[in-house]
Amino acid sequence: MINISQICLLANSTIGEALSVIDSGAVKIALVMNDDNQLLGTLSDGDIRRGLLRKKTLNDTIEDIYSRNPVTAFKGHSSEELLRLCSMRRVSQLPIIDDDKQIIDLFFLDEELSKEYKNTVVLMVGGLGKRLRPLTDNTPKPMLKVGGKPILQTIVEGFSKCGFANITMCLGYKSSVIQDFFQDGSRFGVNIDYIVEDQRMGTAGALTLLKKKPHESFFVMNGDLLTNVNFEKMLDFHESNNSKATTCVREYEIEVPYGVVSIKDENICSIKEKPTHSFFVNAGIYLLEPGCIDLIPENEFYDMTSLFEQLISEKDKTVSFPLQEYWLDIGNHSDFSKAQNDIKTCI
Repeated sequence: MINISQICLLANSTIGEALSVIDSGAVKIALVMNDDNQLLGTLSDGDIRRGLLRKKTLNDTIEDIYSRNPVTAFKGHSSEELLRLCSMRRVSQLPIIDDDKQIIDLFFLDEELSKEYKNTVVLMVGGLGKRLRPLTDNTPKPMLKVGGKPILQTIVEGFSKCGFANITMCLGYKSSVIQDFFQDGSRFGVNIDYIVEDQRMGTAGALTLLKKKPHESFFVMNGDLLTNVNFEKMLDFHESNNSKATTCVREYEIEVPYGVVSIKDENICSIKEKPTHSFFVNAGIYLLEPGCIDLIPENEFYDMTSLFEQLISEKDKTVSFPLQEYWLDIGNHSDFSKAQNDIKTCI
């Protein structure tokens, strides 16, 4: 039974407050109300992430990011009618209101709460880990332990927790160490098969070696990342945007260590002391449609950035999924040390 009051927000609530409401519930949305308990709209995780791409912050209000035209139902509809409406409008939740737009209940599809997805997960775990030597002299980087267990185990458990159990690992350096540890994956509640690269293929090139081409959207993720991103929410975002390829992005700031002088001809227009520039960077987690594999050349090194450039040039829809969750690329010794501290509180 859903306690409606726990998923209700006022329109002047902050994005941070909205995230807490959505993440603490099981129905993936918040209901936006006015002071008279009338429904104004709904707010999803995807709405929030689109706001973050527009440079919204967690302290901004939700007033201009929530959906003002939600699909609703009226009191008295049968369960069959509600299910039919969900199917027709492709939604998983239906606010039920009375004639005065007072919220009465929320209908949701139970199966959405414990769904086991068929989508394949491809983990790229064949790197040499040169920047982490000597730790990687005998151990592949994804098998380095953070918080007492391999990085790769934390990734596998993250996908399993979200309902994704079909995993393919693309191996290279010290492949037997990974295979001996994970075997068929049953010990971790997943199914694992393996591809061993004879030559370096890149983060996209290895996809041409898949034994079976996926029939649904599929994940590709680098095997040296620590994150607590909700992969189910990423899939929802990818599908709702009808994207051919989606990549996670992370906001990254660089401070220029000098005063930056803006000039026109010989004239100084302004001087900014140590300005900070903000960018979105590629976070190494992707969702692709099966047709993307057909664009990748066989037996060649081909990175994911090249695939996205090709998709963009061909006017295919590619979207970004902004991370507000914890994320760390463990590329060097300082990152590895930071991961050991972060694992206690962030994952």
